[in-house]
Amino acid sequence: MKKILALLGIVSLVLGIIGMFLPVLPTTPFLLLSSWLFMKSSDRLYYWLMNHRVFGPYIQDFMVHKSIPLHTKVIAITMLWVSLICCALFATDKLILRIMFLTLATGVTIHILRYKTKK
Repeated sequence: MKKILALLGIVSLVLGIIGMFLPVLPTTPFLLLSSWLFMKSSDRLYYWLMNHRVFGPYIQDFMVHKSIPLHTKVIAITMLWVSLICCALFATDKLILRIMFLTLATGVTIHILRYKTKK
């Protein structure tokens, strides 16, 4: 069972990393899931993730402070809107899909802005 949890943790981590570059895929939930799965399956992977120079502070800040740094919010929202506006303009000619892309961008923006800003 521990091997399955560790494998799921790795898959979740990969999805979280992809989510750093694709605004439609959330990063934080996947990284939090990875940390939980690693905690249940592998001390080595858990400590590696929590002490990683990029992911460790990201996870710890979110778990402890429930906040997102301003720089991260700005990048996430900017990438979100650029990507989804491009999708709305170039990926489809259907009005309903364009509206859905812009609605998704609005919803995710509101979700991100509801978190405290880390100072």
